[in-house]
Amino acid sequence: MIRAHDETGSLMEVRSSRCVAIQSLMAMFFLVPLALITGCAGLVSQSVPSSNPAPQTQSYSVSGTISPATGATVTLSGAATATATANSAGAYTFTGLFNGTYAVTPSHTGYSFSPTSQSATVSGANVTGINFAATPGQAHTAMASWTASSSVVSGYNLYRGTISGGPYSKLNGSPIALLSYTDGSVQSGTTYFFVATAVDGSGNESVFSPEVKAVIP
Repeated sequence: MIRAHDETGSLMEVRSSRCVAIQSLMAMFFLVPLALITGCAGLVSQSVPSSNPAPQTQSYSVSGTISPATGATVTLSGAATATATANSAGAYTFTGLFNGTYAVTPSHTGYSFSPTSQSATVSGANVTGINFAATPGQAHTAMASWTASSSVVSGYNLYRGTISGGPYSKLNGSPIALLSYTDGSVQSGTTYFFVATAVDGSGNESVFSPEVKAVIP
């Protein structure tokens, strides 16, 4: 700032152009950052949408039939697990299922199934027609025979187990008078072990005979 006196002697104040320019620059320096801070605060307040998908609420079913009807047990595995029993018409249904891939497998003692298992993919609709054909297995028997005891006996008992050396379970009720016995309760794919005893008139049993092995195909 420059001070001078006019002709009247009054004090005059004159500002140089440099001072004015500096004041203008300072005004710009403080005003511009204020605008940036205000804008930044607006960005921070924005909400970010959630990336988690909404849970499934609509459920579906998988169904089919097994023919002929056998009362088979049907097992569901994969995206969920469950079991069902086919009704007297051979029909079965799994309910409450969500989208996903499942495997359906039937089973019943004495039967084989074609196909053995099927895949079912639930994708926004019920799945039907997962059908199976049941075929009765071939009936098997095992006949055990033995030589007559040298002692006087009233009959014989026959025992069977699935482990060599026992334990064994008796197959007959009363003593067997003959020297053979046909076991019609054996199952395909199982190995059995048989032993026999001699029974006297008082009901006393001998020790077990040597073990005999039978492999059921």
